[in-house]
Amino acid sequence: MPNAQDTIAAIAKRRGYYWPSYEIYGGLSGYITYGDLGTKLKRNIECTWRRYFTNHQNILELDAPVINPATVFEASGHLENFKEYSTECTSCGRSFRVDHLIEEKTGLETVEAMGGDAILRLLREKGIKCPQCGGALRDPVMFLTMFKTEIGATGGLTGYARPEAAQSMFINFKRGYQHAREKLPFALAQVGKVMRNEISPRRGPTRVREFTIMELELFFDPQDPNCPMLGEVVDAPIRLHTEEMEAAEENTPLKTTIGAALEQGHILTEWGAYFMGVSRLFVDHLGIPAERQRFRAHLHEERSHYSSQTYDHEVLLDSIGWLEVAGHAYRTDYDLKAHQRGSGHDMTALRDGTRFTPHVVEPSFGLDRLFLAALEISYERRDKRNIFTLPRDIAPYQVSVFPLVTKDGLTERAGQVHEAFQGAGLATFYDEGGSVGRRYARSDEAGTPLAVTVDYTTLEDDTVTVRDRDSWGQVRTPTHDLTEKLKAYLTYGIDFGDLGEPV
Repeated sequence: MPNAQDTIAAIAKRRGYYWPSYEIYGGLSGYITYGDLGTKLKRNIECTWRRYFTNHQNILELDAPVINPATVFEASGHLENFKEYSTECTSCGRSFRVDHLIEEKTGLETVEAMGGDAILRLLREKGIKCPQCGGALRDPVMFLTMFKTEIGATGGLTGYARPEAAQSMFINFKRGYQHAREKLPFALAQVGKVMRNEISPRRGPTRVREFTIMELELFFDPQDPNCPMLGEVVDAPIRLHTEEMEAAEENTPLKTTIGAALEQGHILTEWGAYFMGVSRLFVDHLGIPAERQRFRAHLHEERSHYSSQTYDHEVLLDSIGWLEVAGHAYRTDYDLKAHQRGSGHDMTALRDGTRFTPHVVEPSFGLDRLFLAALEISYERRDKRNIFTLPRDIAPYQVSVFPLVTKDGLTERAGQVHEAFQGAGLATFYDEGGSVGRRYARSDEAGTPLAVTVDYTTLEDDTVTVRDRDSWGQVRTPTHDLTEKLKAYLTYGIDFGDLGEPV
């Protein structure tokens, strides 16, 4: 039987969530294309992220170039540190990321953090061969996972595609500081494409060479590190794997709260704790249960070169296990000082007549991974039907509109209902193909929360049937105030039963 990942990938391709890119030329690993449903679902998750992470906090946004000159990444340390261990098959010539091969063979986690000597030892001790042809593998070598290019017609300047969005916020710190009226704390955020030249892409949207990142850099005075919004999440329960627990290979999570974790020193900064709490609430909103979430600390060897503390926000998927969907890093003053040295420009702020370098906390989210997690968690198979029980406000379409049959004026009336919904700002989908049962099935598979059917009774009393995707229950309701009811339902203001009388 196919596993959940294969099932969802097949549905995703058929229904237009996503599919492999460049299909007519045989495809290319590490790239996917999002169809209509996928594009809308991604956009809705992005809008939800903004509600949680930028709108409420009045955070400034950027939209900076994807290609950066090499000097940016020389200063940031990426050219020296953004590398992975790669191996090549001696028979077929395919390349693989070594830590992934070892993890799949042994079930170990975070092999990357063990270092080159341990990786080589495990590769040999476990007798790991090429997963494609069974050939012997060469000794691992370090590989820079950044795309290199030439800037300019004569190729005189070396550039790299950004592997993260963060550096744009750091090199534009002074502009942001100016726009924030030279007051701390303030933050810059960016949503955009990043590129990583993955050695062995895999698992659909979870590890690709081009993906969308939602990143935020919060600049604060280390002598005034208090977060005034911490109280909003201080009691939020979380499951934590601290550095000490990781070092001891303790697998049972510490069940605590944001406030307790901060008080006990498991989280180093109030701002970091605040964003971890908001992260928990945001991922909850995407439909992922609390028991399928955890925050796992990076050991020193695993942390990025710029980080003093990092927690990965991970979710548990049946198809692949724990998947990182966000990273929460305390970057201290590393990046601003690095770019001050590299550029010669001042990257400080003013406090009581003296200049200092602000510290930074960073919540960074992979939109493509959140997309997959929301899709898989919401998948249900019922009575030979596929259903995606996506949250009402992130589903690609909010309402489907059907005529019962395509005659006797029902299509015209259904078209009017559809246009009225669209005019009111609802994301609606009109469908008149096949039987109503088939249309309901297609609507469920598209994750659409509600379906409105126009029938002969509609022509008599202007009422319609509204069907719930999750319960398959139906109510009858007049059309004159239906738009406002739908808006209330889709924003969690009322329940399904409040839409009308049960059928």
